[in-house]
Amino acid sequence: MSKFPVKGFIIAAAAAFLAGSAGAQVNTGWTLRECIDYALQNNIQIKTQEVSLQVADASLEQAKAQQYPTLNFSSSFGANFQNVTTYNEYMEKAGGMSVSNSFGLNSGMTLYQGGRLRNSVKQSQIQRDASELDVEQSRIDMEISVAQAFLQVLYNKEALELNRQAESLSARQVERGEQLFQAGSISRVELAQLKSQHASDQYQTVAAENTLESSRLQLKQLLELGLDEPFEVCFPTIDDSVVGTPVPELAYVYAEALSSLPQMKSSALGLESADLAVKIAKGSALPSLSLNAGISTGYSSGSDARYFDQLGNKLGESLGLNLSLPIFNGKQVRTNVRKAELQLETARLQDESARKQLLSTLESVRNDAVSAQQRYFASSMQLAAAEESFRLVTEQFEAGIKNTVELLTEKNNFLNALSQQLQAKYQALLAEKVLLRYMNHPIEL
Repeated sequence: MSKFPVKGFIIAAAAAFLAGSAGAQVNTGWTLRECIDYALQNNIQIKTQEVSLQVADASLEQAKAQQYPTLNFSSSFGANFQNVTTYNEYMEKAGGMSVSNSFGLNSGMTLYQGGRLRNSVKQSQIQRDASELDVEQSRIDMEISVAQAFLQVLYNKEALELNRQAESLSARQVERGEQLFQAGSISRVELAQLKSQHASDQYQTVAAENTLESSRLQLKQLLELGLDEPFEVCFPTIDDSVVGTPVPELAYVYAEALSSLPQMKSSALGLESADLAVKIAKGSALPSLSLNAGISTGYSSGSDARYFDQLGNKLGESLGLNLSLPIFNGKQVRTNVRKAELQLETARLQDESARKQLLSTLESVRNDAVSAQQRYFASSMQLAAAEESFRLVTEQFEAGIKNTVELLTEKNNFLNALSQQLQAKYQALLAEKVLLRYMNHPIEL
């Protein structure tokens, strides 16, 4: 009497678990690195951050320009109409109309303003640097998101292969069950149970196909690819040895993240910017000194002097110093200083909160990595036991010792053990990649 091909199924399922389908290793789809590079070039969120950086660049240039002298040219032209009987002969000849024309060139420069200009430049530079760090952080976040979506596709692909192997085995079980039923070894009810399990496995395969397609579309949307752009994923061989990579200690990961993560550097710059805001606000209570210079001339038709003669004769120059000292302005300066000091305290609290949030995130990710590794090794032992149990029950079922329910129970236990090992492998892999990225290492697969 022939046996169920349990051994062949176990080998095929293990191959699907380790490497996906055989044809996946020769496909020409997008690799993880290609997906990440494309997202960094085309993602709208990153582009928006880059535009914000350009705005910060422009603000910095404007702040620097406030230290330089200003130069403005002005000109005016006017015409007046009056009763000719009240004016001289020149007005009478012009029909009661007089014209005037003036020109001016003025320059000014702030000599001292309580350090506000200098501190404003420093603050704008800090804000510009923080914007650049925000761009870098958004790129890191995008790398993690793409890696997570990509690994989800790989997991769903292997899960689909596992479901297909389960469906293939249940089809062979139905075929063998019909032979046993014809021989009178099992009842019609037991045969119906085998067929029901086969139908359930077929449904699970269809559901797994839809899940894989859905995760593939999510990855495509994350890359900002259009509807008409083709997209296929390269399914690489992922060796199980990656699960055994030692997980670095939390203190080491946290120290590396604090020193290299852009969001933490940006948070520190936020403190510096808030401190400068306090100095700028206090500078408003100090005197300000500015230098002004100008040159002007003009023409009027109310005399017999010619146009250019008048421009030369009316040429005037001016030079002056302006000193301003605030005495009482409705507590505006004091209020602004107080607000800036409170904003500085807020920045300190936000920086402290960012550090604690980072520690919490890293602790959670590291715990996920350790837990997934432990579950992977535990599930490996469980899988070995479930495989042996399934083999023995299959032989006993063939000998008429076990019934169909017991056979299907052991089969499902074996498949569940495979599924749990698969989940643990990808959870450990993802947690490891996230930790490495937080430590400023690129994500590679």
